[in-house]
Amino acid sequence: MQTDFKEYVPYYVKTFERLVNTPSPSGYYTEILPVLRELARETGAEFERTKKGCAVLTLKGKSAETLGLCAHADTLGAMVRGIGANGSLTFSKVGGPILPTLDGEYCTVITREGKKYSGTFLSTSPAAHVNRDSATKERTEETMYIRLDEKVATPADVRALGIESGDYVAYDPKFVFTESGFIKSRFIDDKASVAAFFTVLKYVSDKRIVPERTVKFLVTLYEEVGHGASYVPENLVSMLGVDMGCIGSDLNCTEHDVSVCAKDSRGPYDYDLTSRLISLAKENKLSYAVDVYPYYGSDVGAMWAAGYDVPGALVGTGVHASHGMERTHIDGVLNTLKLIALYLGV
Repeated sequence: MQTDFKEYVPYYVKTFERLVNTPSPSGYYTEILPVLRELARETGAEFERTKKGCAVLTLKGKSAETLGLCAHADTLGAMVRGIGANGSLTFSKVGGPILPTLDGEYCTVITREGKKYSGTFLSTSPAAHVNRDSATKERTEETMYIRLDEKVATPADVRALGIESGDYVAYDPKFVFTESGFIKSRFIDDKASVAAFFTVLKYVSDKRIVPERTVKFLVTLYEEVGHGASYVPENLVSMLGVDMGCIGSDLNCTEHDVSVCAKDSRGPYDYDLTSRLISLAKENKLSYAVDVYPYYGSDVGAMWAAGYDVPGALVGTGVHASHGMERTHIDGVLNTLKLIALYLGV
């Protein structure tokens, strides 16, 4: 192990904050791709955009034999479904947010022309002084709406702003990095892993390391809707998915660990590669956990579903309250960075 990555914590946190504050609900790549391109340039990686709007970052090695890694920069979000008679907006989920956690959250509606309007997700019974069921009403797409911060009272008022059905809605990440080392934010899943990619790239660039094998970092923009890594670069020896580890009853992972997922909802990960990652973590005294996540899917699963004959495994920092108000700790991030570096041999 050549580094513990502690000197890169400021860079990691700054990079994560920049990524998480750039809206990118699944399929909306307009704003995040230029950020990924700039970060790639700053860290010396080659940047390529795929046809459907994902990114491939290439770190050339001493040989053409290629190792793959994938993480996703898309997030949960929403899309305008319709315009109510009073100028409110109905919405459709993008991905799988826990809707009760969105009640009262600030959001931004992004039009096809690039205009942005602030708003708030609310229940249709939003007022305790008016609605007897304000605390008990189920929060669903049918019982929630978006209140625009504009002077609108009719559908015509809303359309005059340029807002139409099909416009994306991004909600605020609420990023905080505490003095005790906790990262609190929405979308730690999976921008924490994308920030880890750039931190490893910066380390390799700073130390002028040339890896033995070429490395392809795939950053997808459709993971939350199931087809993120349905395209991967050619000639990969293996693919390491880097995504969040889960925390909960009967699971071993904590926010301080790097998770190694042995199996998720789509089935087991590659036995030999997973065993190698566990051995690397154990031999290098990383804080790690091995778990099974029955309600989880990843880009590696999407890669296999697309028919690629590439062995794959999954690791990532432990994340509490996934798809809600998420939290991890810099300890888990550091352990993840170390395991990525060990996988790459840098």
